[in-house]
Amino acid sequence: MPCNTVFFQETHDLALEHITVLDLTHMLSGPYGTMLLADLGARTIKVEPPGTGEGTRRLLEKDPDYARDGMGAYYLTLNRNKESVCVDLKSAEGKAVFLDLVRRADVVFDNFSVGVTERLGIDYASLSQVNPRIVTCSVTGFGQTGPETQRPAFDQVVQAMGGGMSITGTPESGPTRSGIPIGDLGGGMFGAMGVLAALVERDRTGRGQHVDISMLDAQISLLNYMATMHLMSGHVPEGIGNGHFVHVPYNSYPTADGHIIIACIGDPFFERFVDFIDLPALRDPTYKQQPVRFAIKAEIDALIGDELKKQPTAHWLERLRAARIPCGPVNNFAQALSDTQVVARDMVVEVPLKTGETVRMPGNPIKLSAATATAYTCPPALGEHTRQVFGDLVGYSAEKLEALRQAGTIA
Repeated sequence: MPCNTVFFQETHDLALEHITVLDLTHMLSGPYGTMLLADLGARTIKVEPPGTGEGTRRLLEKDPDYARDGMGAYYLTLNRNKESVCVDLKSAEGKAVFLDLVRRADVVFDNFSVGVTERLGIDYASLSQVNPRIVTCSVTGFGQTGPETQRPAFDQVVQAMGGGMSITGTPESGPTRSGIPIGDLGGGMFGAMGVLAALVERDRTGRGQHVDISMLDAQISLLNYMATMHLMSGHVPEGIGNGHFVHVPYNSYPTADGHIIIACIGDPFFERFVDFIDLPALRDPTYKQQPVRFAIKAEIDALIGDELKKQPTAHWLERLRAARIPCGPVNNFAQALSDTQVVARDMVVEVPLKTGETVRMPGNPIKLSAATATAYTCPPALGEHTRQVFGDLVGYSAEKLEALRQAGTIA
């Protein structure tokens, strides 16, 4: 099966199929952002250095559990629906070749350290000289302004600095990072959103612009109303595990065979829950008021936990749902990825490989009514599309392509 085979039949045009993205990203934050754009139909061309290519190509590539067809899970997931060209951006010839791509592109997306694009001469100021409509996006740890731009940053660094870790876990356990790399993923998500906003503005003005995304900024934004509460009151929240700092009961509770979440937001839900669980100790009239419940939160949680341990998760979920009380199981990966709602919304998809095999991975969470089916192509081999892209998109002759290859400018 060739790498550009479409596994799902496309029934409508994809929203971004008129957009071409030059993907200079590596590792996680940047590739995730460009993956989202590629899933929405953008022609996404990875521009990789000859030789090793982008960093995640080698990651887990030989692991018996986490690799297929010589590609590890990182690379397989983040680079579906993309093409690959090899260009030596550090050479004058390579930069000239890259600029020929820029003239025909809409977006250049990178997550280099601050200053790298300027040193290479491929920053927005330089690229806009050859294509005034170009939109550039850089995802960095701390952004491109301020006193800390040169600090190195990885996912857990910005999770810690952004405040989220301080309210995850408990005072006893200490700060705990999110189980998913939300520092990296948050940067990629905001990068994709910023690019889309810049493209919409370009339709109005005719000019592109630069999108500056700080992973730390993203973490601060995700604090949302909790940050506002702190700024209003001066109170510094601590980790409260799976509980809530306002609502009771709102927590994870053990059952006979697992855990469930119950989320009673507001007094009316609590009254409905009391009727459901029928524990005399919870019928104290004073408990109908949230401040009273919150003052004895640990006692209420202990009463509920003792009762829920008597029956398995499925028993309680059926009854809670019938009573229309917000609840859910605490799923492991196997349970989450086989959930009927998840499967029904195509959130587990099969991406083809050149071997004819397929790899299952998370689908595209953005559902557009005019594009009811998504096309997936396998992640590209290093430089797989170099001749195709420079021949078809840029218009280089076969002779010029061969000369560039011989010079080591492209591969």
